Amino acid sequence: MTLGRASNTDPAEHQQWERLRRSYEFLSRTKGWPVIGGAIFGILDRLQNIPAFYPIRDMSSPSFQVRWLKGLIARGMCRGMLEAVAAEPLPVVTTFYAPAIAADQAGLSRIYCVICDVEVNRAWVAENPKKSRIVYLVPSGRTVGRLKQYGVPDERIWVTGFPLPIEALGDRTLSVLRHDMGLRLRRLDTGNRFWPLHRREAEHFLGAANCRAPRDRTLHITFAIGGAGAQTDIAAAAAHSLRQRITRGDVHLTILAGIRPEVAKLVEQLRKDLELPQIGMVFGDTLERYFAAFTECIRTTDILWTKPSELSFYCGLGIPIIMAPPIGSQETFNQSWLVEIQAGYPQGDPHYADQWLFHLLEGGRLADAAWDGFLKARKYGTYKIREIIAHGTMERESSVLRR
Repeated sequence: MTLGRASNTDPAEHQQWERLRRSYEFLSRTKGWPVIGGAIFGILDRLQNIPAFYPIRDMSSPSFQVRWLKGLIARGMCRGMLEAVAAEPLPVVTTFYAPAIAADQAGLSRIYCVICDVEVNRAWVAENPKKSRIVYLVPSGRTVGRLKQYGVPDERIWVTGFPLPIEALGDRTLSVLRHDMGLRLRRLDTGNRFWPLHRREAEHFLGAANCRAPRDRTLHITFAIGGAGAQTDIAAAAAHSLRQRITRGDVHLTILAGIRPEVAKLVEQLRKDLELPQIGMVFGDTLERYFAAFTECIRTTDILWTKPSELSFYCGLGIPIIMAPPIGSQETFNQSWLVEIQAGYPQGDPHYADQWLFHLLEGGRLADAAWDGFLKARKYGTYKIREIIAHGTMERESSVLRR
């Protein structure tokens, strides 16, 4: 169920979600406005703000955001979901906090909240954390520490890792990922800096058969514009800078346009303005179609250029992240995490992407970042989440690949 769809909510709740979506997207786009943009965006940033992790302290008291959400739920937010669960009592598994809080307030017992950022706002946790029934499935140890500051007991937090798509993983031996990773490392190591140092290690984890050089050495760069279309200018500047390499076929650039027709139109216009019909686009008229197309694209992606949103965790597939400027507090923390595990680099000036990006490649930096993300980011989340929902527990792994 996608919350806020007209097909599964009554008109009043649908309007409530639409007002919130339009407000969020408007405030997201204002950050780049001259003079007044920063002040207007500050409203959104204040609502999403996550306080500094240190000093470690008790932050379990409910915040303004917690009380505000409680009021929204009382006025009908998530009512359609609660009615569906009442008709067919299944576990509630959500990647957004509002339905988890609503289910908890309604007295449901099997509630699983999958967190898709390193850090979260206090709004993700119930008003009374100790009495809440929400079980949190989190991507990293840092997320555990934050939830404990908010008062969530240890027994209701599981470090599962991020739920990456099965199609990009393969079976439980990660057969598809190991195959794709070997090809990606070869394409990223244009200066032959990575393989002389890490050949034995790579062959150990990936298998020697997966470490052969590919016939096609075209570099695949995927750029994520974001739902509100706020990064279009960055994409345009980068595409213009990479124009000659794209025309020669050395680089294939794909832009993720999501499910918004207006964002897809921006990409189409960009193709025309730059006279680069070779630029690919991933768009879907439904979330299901978009997710399928996205997963197909991500398997062949060598570099992912994105603001540090939940896409940060795709570094677990061994994809180096070029980080566009973060929007909001949680993305700032995601960026810090990517730098900490050495899986990503903040973007340089996109107008000169043809220079700095290829200096990183030739120096072996992006191959190193791919390998660090592959080894350090937990990639077994989908399997672990299934285990917990089915059995109430999960097997703890020490293997680098099976964490």
